[in-house]
Amino acid sequence: MRVVLQRVSEASVTIENNVKSSIKSGLLLLVGIEDEDHQEEIEWLCRKIINMRIFSDEDDKMNLSLKDIDGEALIISQFTLHASTKKGNRPSFIKAAKPDVAIPLYKAFIKEFEKQLDKKVGTGEFGADMKVSLLNDGPVTIIIDSKEKY
Repeated sequence: MRVVLQRVSEASVTIENNVKSSIKSGLLLLVGIEDEDHQEEIEWLCRKIINMRIFSDEDDKMNLSLKDIDGEALIISQFTLHASTKKGNRPSFIKAAKPDVAIPLYKAFIKEFEKQLDKKVGTGEFGADMKVSLLNDGPVTIIIDSKEKY
């Protein structure tokens, strides 16, 4: 599982000209799922992301977590995070999980994130054509891959 997290001042996702979700200060998470991903990775990623100290404290040092600032989160499915660009100019998405595997894991990720953060999060809609808007704060953008946790 691969997650691109962006510290944001605000973010939203629009589907068919309707805003589905929006947040203020917090994290925008783009989540890419592979076939071999499982619940253990979800729990580890959620814990890692929620407790990552990437928000500024009173001394303007990145020393506070999403939980510390009582921040919000917007979680968007993003199969293109597993694009392979080794051959040619057209990316291959062979490593991205198919919907029958990805949808339950995406929903499990959202549920686990809400459980660990102890609040509801904003979401996109799996497989929809989404327009994501954000005001990146910093900018701070970090890529986390569960395969690289050890």
